[in-house]
Amino acid sequence: MPSLMEENFKMSQSAEYDPLITNQEDQSDVNPDAVPYEEALKETGYGRFHFKVLALCGWAVSSDAIEVLSVSFLLPAASCDLDIGSTDKGWLNAIVFIGMLLGGYFWGSLADHQGRRSILMWSLTVNGIGVLASSVVQTFWAFLLCRFISGIGVGGSIPVIFSYFTEFQPKEKRGMMISALATFWMCGNIIAAGLAWAIIPRDIGYISSSFKFSSWRIFVATCAVPSLSSAFLFTMMPESPKFLLIAGKASEAIKVLTKVHDSNFSHRKSKEYKIKSLILATDTSRAEYLEQHNGDVGCIAKLGTGCTVLKESTKQLFRPPLLKSTVLMLIVNFVLAFGYYGLWMWFPELFSRMKDGGSPCDHSNSNFINQTSKNETTCNYKDNWVYFSGFMTALSNLPGNILTIFLMDRIGRKQLLAMSMVLSGVSVFFIPLIHNKYENLGISCVFGAVSTVGWNALDVLSAELFPTSLRSTAFGIMSGIGRIAAILGNLTFGELIDVHCAIPMIIVAALLVFGGLASIKLPNTTKADIH
Repeated sequence: MPSLMEENFKMSQSAEYDPLITNQEDQSDVNPDAVPYEEALKETGYGRFHFKVLALCGWAVSSDAIEVLSVSFLLPAASCDLDIGSTDKGWLNAIVFIGMLLGGYFWGSLADHQGRRSILMWSLTVNGIGVLASSVVQTFWAFLLCRFISGIGVGGSIPVIFSYFTEFQPKEKRGMMISALATFWMCGNIIAAGLAWAIIPRDIGYISSSFKFSSWRIFVATCAVPSLSSAFLFTMMPESPKFLLIAGKASEAIKVLTKVHDSNFSHRKSKEYKIKSLILATDTSRAEYLEQHNGDVGCIAKLGTGCTVLKESTKQLFRPPLLKSTVLMLIVNFVLAFGYYGLWMWFPELFSRMKDGGSPCDHSNSNFINQTSKNETTCNYKDNWVYFSGFMTALSNLPGNILTIFLMDRIGRKQLLAMSMVLSGVSVFFIPLIHNKYENLGISCVFGAVSTVGWNALDVLSAELFPTSLRSTAFGIMSGIGRIAAILGNLTFGELIDVHCAIPMIIVAALLVFGGLASIKLPNTTKADIH
């Protein structure tokens, strides 16, 4: 059976073919009864199907959050079983982001040309298999490899989930619903913290001279369930109708929209979906379509990769009229990820510096020792305060998520993004002034609540600023630059925090404020038609 790209390539060579014409029986001109996609989507109503896709995509987002954030909880225990020191811990922290960096770019581009649903299922499966395998391997390097594989899966599913979800949302509901989807990252954070608190401190598992399956490994294996179950559930979902329309499969797009309509109006059997023909309300021309798709098949058929697709999609993002938005989004993604992940991953270290009181930046009061090998302190991983503080910090995201759901369409995306980043930067300046672990928990909760508003606004902007044919590629690139920033943020903290704690804090604060001010220059997408 020919692939989707092969079919599109053959159609694109036909003199009569036009991707904007969706009635394939009448290819000579556009059907006068054809309805723009946004209007056709609105006619499906809003109800059961949309809440179903929210729940499923939300569960997938939660599975990604669980995988990324679980590393911080397992490190103390894993260092005992695997006999690793600070340098190895640094690699273990970074390896997931490295995998996400590669996965986001690769999977995102394939999803723009092979379809959202299939790529989403594959990336979630890769994530789950990597996590499950990491729970049973017995050496550090094997564990590191498994986490890298898992990161590749996470990097692919994050951008594709948001593209898939966005293309089912009418513009009147889009901002609020994407904000609602983004809140599931918080849910994953809470689930990961709760599971760690419930499992890791317990004396459970199996340990022998040749094989160990202790409590932290049970925690890791449990974290594989969300991604694998999400991959299975997506087998029961349709492909994105917007993608099908772009790909020249209008009849299939109408079938999907009809199913959406029937699901939403299942209580009114007499109401039929009357739209039989579609057009894209976009400026995409046949020449642009051919430019994007010609030559794709050779690369995919010969190498099994999206090399040519990746190159051409990326070129489109760095050409007018998308150039300005792409550059600004790269800047904002970089500084937000650098500041958030750089600081967030070091909150436990700040707690450890203040167990005897004083400021975390008071070196005479520092309790930190840069360990290069395992010792008794490292193996004391059953302190409930670590997991309790992680759970409370995860809960701090809740107020910010609730606010974004109701304010995203009222205040605007870029306005919320700018305010959140500036306030997050200001809050970082207060860290050197705190005096005990309770104040540190408080400031970490403030930072978590404010910064999550920025992440949610950024997710909405990423979904709305770029056209359908490039959306997953753009999201993948933005996610990729965020992974680089997260890696650099953690390395920068590690190098500078012992020089003086205030140095990395000032860097993070300045970058967040700069990114917030830069985001003001982004286009306003509130209640605007997506491309």
